[in-house]
Amino acid sequence: MSHICGDIQHLPEGAAQAGGTSLYTNAVPIEPSATPEAATPKLRLSQRLILAVVPPLAALLIRLLSMTLRYEDRIEPGATPAQFVTGPSIFVMWHRSVISSAYRFRKMNIAMLISNSFDGELIARTSSLLGFYPVRGSSTRGGAAALLKMQHAYGEGHLCAITADGPRGPVYVAKSGAARLANMVGELNAEGQPGGAWVGCFYARPERAWELRSWDRHMIPKPFSRVIITWATPVPAGEVTPESVQAALDRAVQMAEGRS
Repeated sequence: MSHICGDIQHLPEGAAQAGGTSLYTNAVPIEPSATPEAATPKLRLSQRLILAVVPPLAALLIRLLSMTLRYEDRIEPGATPAQFVTGPSIFVMWHRSVISSAYRFRKMNIAMLISNSFDGELIARTSSLLGFYPVRGSSTRGGAAALLKMQHAYGEGHLCAITADGPRGPVYVAKSGAARLANMVGELNAEGQPGGAWVGCFYARPERAWELRSWDRHMIPKPFSRVIITWATPVPAGEVTPESVQAALDRAVQMAEGRS
């Protein structure tokens, strides 16, 4: 059952937002691109062995670890956690929250933008085993093609997730990918152009975690930790820019760290 503290609602895992309205943005039907996909690089034997072993093992370890975790949502007025949203939508987070939030949003067929690198292939196969829908590409390198794939996923009704500072940082600096995608979709206006979509921003912070020495200082929750997931008020359609996404993500981090 939800409880309220100040202006922020706190929802334990599995609780629905009391009296909350379902946020929905109409998808624009997108025709599949006629541009041929890039050829898949030939993999070395060692890489094929890694791909056969690592993703199933990583998915198993994430499941086992996450089953010990407790999740709590902290919600700004007007925000709805992704698990309660109906229809296509766009959510953005910082890259360091991926593992902390992966199990919470499993089996939702969320479209995730994942790079075309070999590391990206490992992540894509792992995420598929957890019930995500990997979309390959980068919003910065060859970004137009990647965003067209995400636009198509949105048109098919997927919830779309983007790491605002991925794939290589700098950490906590929002790039333009999410804003560009949000302004490519939405209900058509009188001129036949997409009206844009609202963007939800969240941050997942374990109370106890190992912090990796990676560019994003990625967090791996320690067993039996509580993971705080904070949801900032969404950026309205038509107002989505890298700056507005940055501001909403900054608020989400401040909520998780107990700062006003």
